[in-house]
Amino acid sequence: MLTLALFCCACAAYWLWRRQVRKITEPPYLPGAWPILGHAPMFMGGSRNLCKRVTDIANRSYDIGGVYTASIGPRKIYIVTDPDVSYTIFNTCLEKDDLMYEIAKTFIGDGLVVAKVPRWKKHRKLLNPTFSHSVLATFMGVFNHQARKLVRELEKEAGKGYFDHWTYTRHNALQTVCLTVLGVDFNDTNNPCTQYLEALETVFATMVERLIKFWWHSPRTFAFSDVKRRQDASLRILHNLSNTALQKRKSEFTGKVCAERSIIPGTKFKTYLDRLLELTAEKGVFDDREIREQLDNFIVGGHDTTANVLMYTMILLGSHPEVQEKAFIEIQKVFGNENRDVDKTDLPKLVYIEAVLKESIRMFSTVPILMRKLDRDIKLENYSLLKGRTCFLFLFAIHKHPMWGPDVHEFKPERWLEPGRLPDKPFAFAAFSTGRRMCIGKPYAIMSLKTTFVHVIRSYRITADHTKVKLKMDAALKPDSGYYVSIEKRT
Repeated sequence: MLTLALFCCACAAYWLWRRQVRKITEPPYLPGAWPILGHAPMFMGGSRNLCKRVTDIANRSYDIGGVYTASIGPRKIYIVTDPDVSYTIFNTCLEKDDLMYEIAKTFIGDGLVVAKVPRWKKHRKLLNPTFSHSVLATFMGVFNHQARKLVRELEKEAGKGYFDHWTYTRHNALQTVCLTVLGVDFNDTNNPCTQYLEALETVFATMVERLIKFWWHSPRTFAFSDVKRRQDASLRILHNLSNTALQKRKSEFTGKVCAERSIIPGTKFKTYLDRLLELTAEKGVFDDREIREQLDNFIVGGHDTTANVLMYTMILLGSHPEVQEKAFIEIQKVFGNENRDVDKTDLPKLVYIEAVLKESIRMFSTVPILMRKLDRDIKLENYSLLKGRTCFLFLFAIHKHPMWGPDVHEFKPERWLEPGRLPDKPFAFAAFSTGRRMCIGKPYAIMSLKTTFVHVIRSYRITADHTKVKLKMDAALKPDSGYYVSIEKRT
């Protein structure tokens, strides 16, 4: 009886506190909150349930202005699906969420993705030249080599019915990134690609699980969980890859300049690791830990997103043969019947291929949610967002916002090519974030994806059914079922 009375008193106190701290100027409160727990129970039940719940919230939010107030335990947050509000937040508040920063820091440390603003500004300025088009052009040999390798690996599936192509795109994308970032060729080392990918999936899942279960927000409580032990075991695998490559290359590095390497026959380029070592030798800017953190950021951010875009785009092309044929015709116009490599001068000519990729990313936003901490009050037309809160920016919902028109749920690459078809909003397309802190790797991703699809589309005719795809959500939007494709060789 005493326990029940104490529980009732706690609930009453929490209710009174909630009424006191809630401001009438804040956005509408998301229905369905529990006492003390807030909306946390709504998001539990696995990654598929999480995907369904956030999609339902997004669909409801459009009618109330695109912003909800919600809570995860005692923690107040804002859920944003309006493009104008998102644009304001991204250009006003550069700081990442404190909690997510601490959770992600165990994996990628103080790299560009989650670094505090002063460190981010300093490191971004140093790293910008390493993502210039002149540097990226040196990777075209790697992109072509890896695209041809993917084509060869897919050949075993040609004409044999439906298969899981995500297995191929994930391995290929990871190998591509490791070649350009670390100079590591999985074919020539004992580094197990599959083991790395499995460890990465575990870490992503544990990060989201910890975020939802607010009683694990504190490092003290999280330290006693089984999730923490699973996470630590996976982190050892992930960090071993970058640490091993760093120490090996440091032992080989002499002087201030790294020579271009020919890791793949017929290609010469400098890896990002070499460029970081050069920066350190010339300016003394990074220690070993900081280099490893940047490498981990590049590897995770570079391979996971491109692998997913490759996978989803193959599904959509297989579901829309007329789009696939237009893409093939464009490739023929640029390359004729030659099976030559893609050159950097070919990339601007692949206009329809780029439209296909952008529309695929809009349909399946591989990074569905980003978070920003408000370091000031944000005054909007009808209410205010208060300093100290965290905004959950639903990028996937912005890409499905009614502003895209009545065909918002249809795959139509032509919308990117026809004047007046795109929304008149600066933040309508947010796949790589926007504002000053947008993704540094966007040009790398587009160049790699365009090159890969030239080789894949001119080699195979794809069949799929995107209506059967079931999704789940952790740190990225992932397929859960119904996403297999079949391929036939083109003659």
